[in-house]
Amino acid sequence: MSRFFSEKYSALTPYTPGEQPRAESPLVKLNTNESPYPPSPSALAYAREHTRSLNLYSDPTCRELVELAAEVWDVAPEELLFTNGSDEILNFAFMAFCDAGRGAAFPDISYGFYPVFAQLNGVPYMEVPLEQDSFRIRPEDYFGLGRTIFIANPNAPTGLLLSVGEIESILRANPDNVVVVDEAYIDFGGSSCVPLIHRYDNLLVTQTFSKSRSMAGARLGLGLGSPGLIRDLNTIKYSTNPYNINSMTLALGIGTLLDRDYTCRCCKAVSENRDWTAAQLRQRGFTVLDSAANFLFAKTERMEGGALYEALKNRGVLVRHFDKPRITRYNRITIGTRAQSMALLDALDWILPKEGSV
Repeated sequence: MSRFFSEKYSALTPYTPGEQPRAESPLVKLNTNESPYPPSPSALAYAREHTRSLNLYSDPTCRELVELAAEVWDVAPEELLFTNGSDEILNFAFMAFCDAGRGAAFPDISYGFYPVFAQLNGVPYMEVPLEQDSFRIRPEDYFGLGRTIFIANPNAPTGLLLSVGEIESILRANPDNVVVVDEAYIDFGGSSCVPLIHRYDNLLVTQTFSKSRSMAGARLGLGLGSPGLIRDLNTIKYSTNPYNINSMTLALGIGTLLDRDYTCRCCKAVSENRDWTAAQLRQRGFTVLDSAANFLFAKTERMEGGALYEALKNRGVLVRHFDKPRITRYNRITIGTRAQSMALLDALDWILPKEGSV
């Protein structure tokens, strides 16, 4: 740090993003939960039509995208806000609904940005332990905490899912605090909590176009909640960066929502390959958690997680390893195409040959 860096950030530990190899890298990239499929061709064509207006600022209200999304999610336009990726709206939520006297709570094993956002905004936070062996979130652990609650559902990196009823129990038990449900992976399994926003004014649901809609590089996220919550978040947005979404991303988002069949086909292909890959790993003796996301969380007793990560990378396959003690034996494996899964399995068979083989 330079001598000019503010003391208030001296203890801040920044988020560590997944490795992004060069485009020409031969690595099979299964480490950052991106879609293996490109954006919809018709969405790309729609975006290209809007390149001529790049000399002008983008629409800060995202009016056309908001109106279309309101139809897709069956909400009112005032119950919806678009942001520069879902990370931005999560940060907005920490800014708007947490402070020194009203802390945050989230699982001890979950999305790594939650503690970073808490530290960045000077928010005291509680990390609630997952169940020891199953890694499941216990809803009752979040009852009456008196804090703003953040829950990724499905959770990351485990991929485990809470039911809508379980989320609703947390909402009922915390009527005076906001509950943020981060649904970055909901399109790959389970039911969304979005319908609950009409019954609970303390619910904010966040989603992203990065995963199921193949737009990780375009950065588009959204939040859905009561009009009051969305007004609060817009106050933060218009106090930081009104033009937070560029014109190309807006156009690509509209084109993507106009071609929902393409998104459904891609999600179906990923989900089917997830289940196939999980079965293949289990046949090889791996412990694999039941994932509702576009990744698997897996371990083998034959090799420590970090060593397996390095061995796979040396064989041309990139996965994600986390150093937290409770999960150090595990690796998170993004679900790609069937060919990418085969490359993963071939590498594993070379690293961990079957007993008795030469």
